[in-house]
Amino acid sequence: MSRKVKGLRIAVAPMMDWTDRHCRSLHRFISRHTWLYTEMVTTGALIHGDVPRHLAFTPAEAPVALQLGGSEPDDLARAAKLGEQWGYDEINLNCGCPSERVQRGAFGACLMNEPQLVADCVKAMRDVVSVPVTVKHRIGVDTVEDYAFVRDFVGTIAEAGCEVFIVHARNAILKGLSPKENREIPPLKYDYAYQLKRDFPQLEIIINGGIKTLDEVEQHLQHVDGVMLGREAYHNPYVLADVDTRFYGSTDAALTREEVEAQLIEYCASEIARGTYLGAIVRHALGLYRGVAGARGWRRILSDSRKLAKADLAIFDEAREYLRVPDEILE
Repeated sequence: MSRKVKGLRIAVAPMMDWTDRHCRSLHRFISRHTWLYTEMVTTGALIHGDVPRHLAFTPAEAPVALQLGGSEPDDLARAAKLGEQWGYDEINLNCGCPSERVQRGAFGACLMNEPQLVADCVKAMRDVVSVPVTVKHRIGVDTVEDYAFVRDFVGTIAEAGCEVFIVHARNAILKGLSPKENREIPPLKYDYAYQLKRDFPQLEIIINGGIKTLDEVEQHLQHVDGVMLGREAYHNPYVLADVDTRFYGSTDAALTREEVEAQLIEYCASEIARGTYLGAIVRHALGLYRGVAGARGWRRILSDSRKLAKADLAIFDEAREYLRVPDEILE
């Protein structure tokens, strides 16, 4: 039987092509307590593919959750078991991705139209793992705007034993909008997530969608149990710097951007020794100095493919020379 994730949770969303182990390591340098999620991994990739490539991560990243994509209970159970064996703290089922590729696999957001199947999937996973099994979903699909739709979806899944729901507070439009447009065009309805918490006070409800500041996080926590940041945490990772002190009671001072960069350089050195391409790591850190004078020059140097190919960490020294130089001078 799954254990419930206890207490408040601030998290960084699972984001395809972004939240790989290098991205998560950077976020962990900045915040010790923020929950981190993998990119979505399909059951087929784990059952038929290279398991270490998809699941290997460093213990320093914990707590970290594995997000799975799939719709076959038996396959999801096998994948969840692998996730637990590899040390993940949570297994999360994707019921929110609207991409056509995911739809062709009959999972993601289209699963919201089959709540009993999702319940069967959750039960199959809970039967074989002891870590929590959670669900990330939207509030509706296509033109279904009625709150009752998401209420009944959550109620059905909760009966299967799921206790944690991550609510992306927008509809998923399965035809006509790209995944990017699906993150921007359907209107946010935070009140739907708030109502879910009122209707299911025994469940943990975590809200996601369009949240950019810790002040906004604070406001949402008046209504729900947790908040998941998405693109803002990726493009502006230092937004996580005050999470530990503000929400988890940490007495340790947050690392400065410079201290985070120093840890990142050490990480790069160890990864280069393993044969990792420097650019695969650095691409996740381009927003570290967002809002600091000269950040544009810093990003430009660290985006230079010719320099990155040399795997010379002196690139950071060169990039740092641009910091605190007004951008208008650089132009």
